[in-house]
Amino acid sequence: MSMILALSVTGIGSSSKASAATARTPIVLVHGLTGSDSNFTAIESYLRSQGWTRDELFAIDLPSKQGNQLLNSAAISRFVDDVLRQTGHTKVNIIAHSMGGANSLYYIINRGGDSKVDKLITLGGANRLTTTTAPSGIKVTSIYSTSDTIVSPVLSRLNGANNVSVSLVSHIGLLFNSRVNALIKTALNE
Repeated sequence: MSMILALSVTGIGSSSKASAATARTPIVLVHGLTGSDSNFTAIESYLRSQGWTRDELFAIDLPSKQGNQLLNSAAISRFVDDVLRQTGHTKVNIIAHSMGGANSLYYIINRGGDSKVDKLITLGGANRLTTTTAPSGIKVTSIYSTSDTIVSPVLSRLNGANNVSVSLVSHIGLLFNSRVNALIKTALNE
């Protein structure tokens, strides 16, 4: 398991700590149910077109495709620690889709992620499966669609978060939509 995680970390980002001094906060991309680390290809491409580098983007392939929070939050914890060691940074930003939002929130609340995450951006996140309130000390943006037929906007909204509604975007479409990309960029730059 740890070998797979290590390969994922080195497969997307650089192994050079030298770039950490000038690099932005690393971004960890967390997929949802039945997903994989390749779910964020379009968002990763967009972020690179906006100035982020491959050395700043890290996609995890979660062990439980069914969204088991105990397994996945432990994997996220190890992955984030690996990214922090590799980059020399003390915090990451997380962009999570669907159940990846709930798994990321579980990591933040129950596995020490509150001290390692600066910003959490969820896309159609099943956030309320974990909590109804954004964790304090972390900038949380929940982007969701009124057209999502998989995760209801009611599940995505969090008290204390920047809740942003879009329309005419499907659940999977949140990973490929230019309006959503612009909202992600804004949240990362705040």
